[in-house]
Amino acid sequence: MPAPRLKRRADFVRVAKTGRSRRERGLVLQTAPRPPDTPGEMPRVGFTATRRIGGAVSRNRAKRRLRALADQVLADQAQPDKDYVLIARNGTLTRSYADLTSDLLRALDKLGELIPKVHNIDP
Repeated sequence: MPAPRLKRRADFVRVAKTGRSRRERGLVLQTAPRPPDTPGEMPRVGFTATRRIGGAVSRNRAKRRLRALADQVLADQAQPDKDYVLIARNGTLTRSYADLTSDLLRALDKLGELIPKVHNIDP
């Protein structure tokens, strides 16, 4: 199930100004606490790609890759009370999907945003 999306510019600006960020080879991850007036059970996520990535076709392709990545990783691995912004870099288009996944997981880990895995061991 896709994570709820950030759509308003004010949300992107709030995450950039009040949150923390981590740069990886394939993407930049920004995170900030969700405002108290917007409860939810899943993290919210937004995507951006600047003109440095290329023309409209390249930017759209980069955002599609980031959306697929977020839908796969953030719903299970990220804190539900946070807002995330994924920013495309030049490496977003050229890195393999597995490398992008490890970039996002590494960024979440370094920012302390990963949900700890609980290992159930039956005796």
